[in-house]
Amino acid sequence: MRLSLGRTVRRVGIRGSGSGAACRGSGLRGQCLRLPKTRCPVRWSGLAVDFVSNEEIIREARRRVAQGVWDYLVGGSESETTLRRNRRAFDRIAFRPRILVDVSHVDTSTTFLGAKMRIPAIFAPIGSLQVFDPAGAVAASQAATEFGIIHCVSSATLPSLEETAAATPTPKIFQLYVHGDEQWTTDMVQRVKDAGYAALTLTVDTAHYSRRERPMVTRYVPPTRRAGAAPERRFQASLTWDTMDWIKEMAGLPFMLKGVQTAEDAEIAVQHGVDYIWVSNHGGRQIDHGQGSLDTLPEIVQAVAGRARIIVDGGVQRGGDILKAIALGADVVALGRLQGWGLAAGGVAGAVRMLEILEDELLSTMGLTGLTSIDKVTPKYVCQADPVTEAHEMSSWVNMPVGRIL
Repeated sequence: MRLSLGRTVRRVGIRGSGSGAACRGSGLRGQCLRLPKTRCPVRWSGLAVDFVSNEEIIREARRRVAQGVWDYLVGGSESETTLRRNRRAFDRIAFRPRILVDVSHVDTSTTFLGAKMRIPAIFAPIGSLQVFDPAGAVAASQAATEFGIIHCVSSATLPSLEETAAATPTPKIFQLYVHGDEQWTTDMVQRVKDAGYAALTLTVDTAHYSRRERPMVTRYVPPTRRAGAAPERRFQASLTWDTMDWIKEMAGLPFMLKGVQTAEDAEIAVQHGVDYIWVSNHGGRQIDHGQGSLDTLPEIVQAVAGRARIIVDGGVQRGGDILKAIALGADVVALGRLQGWGLAAGGVAGAVRMLEILEDELLSTMGLTGLTSIDKVTPKYVCQADPVTEAHEMSSWVNMPVGRIL
């Protein structure tokens, strides 16, 4: 059955949302109510802010969160070279716009996991979401449902996977870290199935926990790791292709492999029947001095050769970045830091507004490029170019000098 996310309008009791917050709701039928794209009063904790750009959302998020929480969200591992290469990879791509094309109607939607989404993007799994909004993963799922995209729920966040699944009626993906033995894993996968998740993602780029030095120097530890996660790391470190096969077969759900960074591993993955290849370096938070995700995307697309669908994350900051990723062969992008910034700045309403701005940027870029729908995007609309700015985790916003936001 094909669902359409963000179509039925209803009101929900979102903590801290203003009286004007409308939910795009159950995602099953009806016509989508689109909020104004140029002005959205966000009321949260008694504060009203009219966010007109995601730069403003980031500034508000920085104002609201403690230093350790900020470092946890924006930082990468060690020298943060991979983090910056993620952004530089997007900066190296330029558009090749076509003229005299009727772009009076531009459709930014796409279909993913049987659901029609407003834009080709999903919420990436983020651990400890409760540090950005007290409702944690429920808040992220509510925002995804309101706007009309899918949320991939982290196994390292609160509340429980069951509570998050029940919070909204739209499809969700569950992301699994293997933090226990075979019985633990069996029980966890069964819980995922019983809760009704539409797909399962296995993260495979965390065989060892990296040195994320920004939060380390402030002695910040995310809440979901404070109970003593160190003994559990040995299970993630011992994962093999055989383990993946066992989990995939046991789940019996559409299966995603998150953390693929080479054509060689993408080829092995599709030979093992993986349905979705998730090109990711954990947002530059795991291996340092890795390639940018967008840099590795073309070789992985070539290796997969249409045998699996492709997700990419890392460095996505603008709607135009989404278009670049689609042009280079991705089906959807996943949003991590943008999601955290939106929740930190304004709860559910802040995350929804972040997505609306992203959608508006995507629509504008498509129209200016001569594209009227996502399925018409091809590599011929992009080319290589020299970057013109120094890449960092917020370098896409020209009024955001690093010294102002650290």
